[in-house]
Amino acid sequence: MNVNYLAVVLATIAQFVAGAIWYMPLFGELWGKIHGFDKFSKEEQKEMQAKMGPYYAAQIFVTFLTALVLAKLLVVLPDYSPYALGLMCWVGFLLPANVSSVIFGGTEPKWMAKKMAVMAGGSLACTIVAVAVLSLVK
Repeated sequence: MNVNYLAVVLATIAQFVAGAIWYMPLFGELWGKIHGFDKFSKEEQKEMQAKMGPYYAAQIFVTFLTALVLAKLLVVLPDYSPYALGLMCWVGFLLPANVSSVIFGGTEPKWMAKKMAVMAGGSLACTIVAVAVLSLVK
């Protein structure tokens, strides 16, 4: 069985949308405080947002890679539950990477626990969304 590339593209879009919801309406205010964006004027914030295009492109690319790898794992490990496989990938790879990037990424100590929680929750939500799409679109 081969990877369904339509499912990979749809999973990429779904993950990107889930991440946007996670980091904007759900945790956007907290995320802004953690990173000091709340200290900028509205004009400065809009100027920063206008320069985000290349970063969004990079995010879409790595999100595509995540969906592609998950799809390939689902193909080569058909006996595993898709959700169990997604959870194992999250626990084994994404969660440790999230925690390490907070610990060693210059985060102020007062924000570490909240930033870890937001990032870990976001990566879990996106993984679940990706696995759901990959499971449904065959």
